[in-house]
Amino acid sequence: MTALARPMQAGFDPLLGGLAGALVLIGFVAIASASVGYGEWHFGNPWHYTIRHALYLAIALALAAVAYRVPVDVWQRTSGIWLLLALGLLMLVLVPGIGRSVNGSQRWLPLGPITVQPSEIAKFALVLYTASFLVRHADAVQRHWQGLAKPVAILGTTGVLLLFEPDFGATVICTGTVFGMLFLAGARLAYVLLLVGLAAGGLVFMIISAPYRLQRLTAYTDPWQDPYGSGFQLIQSLIAYGRGEWWGVGLGNSIQKLFYLPEAHTDFIFSIWAEETGFIGAVLVIALYCVLIGRILQVGRVAEQRGDGFPAYVCYGVALIFSGQAFVNMGVSSGLLPTKGLTLPLISSGGSSLIISCVMLAVVLRIEYSLRVAKGGRS
Repeated sequence: MTALARPMQAGFDPLLGGLAGALVLIGFVAIASASVGYGEWHFGNPWHYTIRHALYLAIALALAAVAYRVPVDVWQRTSGIWLLLALGLLMLVLVPGIGRSVNGSQRWLPLGPITVQPSEIAKFALVLYTASFLVRHADAVQRHWQGLAKPVAILGTTGVLLLFEPDFGATVICTGTVFGMLFLAGARLAYVLLLVGLAAGGLVFMIISAPYRLQRLTAYTDPWQDPYGSGFQLIQSLIAYGRGEWWGVGLGNSIQKLFYLPEAHTDFIFSIWAEETGFIGAVLVIALYCVLIGRILQVGRVAEQRGDGFPAYVCYGVALIFSGQAFVNMGVSSGLLPTKGLTLPLISSGGSSLIISCVMLAVVLRIEYSLRVAKGGRS
């Protein structure tokens, strides 16, 4: 039995756990504040989304506890099964009458009182499968372009299914994560840059070919051209940032959440947080993400130095997902990037995102623990 599969004898990393806990707590407070008016208007209960988020949080913590108990080598052996499950769910959600359509996108599978978003499962499954592949075919990936063919084909299949929903944001995150993992595994830079160029060309074509995507790009460059149409959401988000100033208007005192900023508790929750807590609160959240992602990368680096390829690549993949989604979400709400629906990990309202984020962090915590046990001290 390897060190990464030994029974647990000690607690998890307090830094990693503390950072994750802080972001989860901020998310709970932010959602409770941002969704009060929306919940009252649509459901007659101002705490509707707060209660819903608490339910998902309980499920997320329970599944994270289970994931933490699973030895890392079990994830490696079952990575192919997780990938097949994810692809199956991505196909199932497209079946008429099964997948639920919201705002023109068919991305959700209803399971009684809750819904499941297969794209979130696909992100985690891609990380597991790619990490396993990079360990099994390390020489081919580092020496020959043919070694990149299989993971790129798997990524392409996943991307096509995501675009049928459509979920352009998840496609971008999955693509960036897999390409990043290939590069960190030692694939030649020229091959990776070629893949990035081809992917970028494909994304540009999809933007141009879809009028609503092109409209979002136009609104992003100058939202004031259509302040009551395509540019409305971004303008209201920027107003929220401006109202926050240095210290914010105070928790619960946001004006923009009162039907000025649509879906304030989901994709644009960072704007409301910035309005209520100001520049200081916004920087605090950014700092928490930076330290969290840095710690995950540090755990991955330690695993790689000890010759444990799979846990190292899993950590790198998780760090890429968290950093990519946080950057895109904050970039969209601040006008740095075109509007694209992506959750802010551990903070935005969204059950599937919260659950998968907690599970991924639990796997990283288990990796850190196993490395510490193998060393007999801190990792």
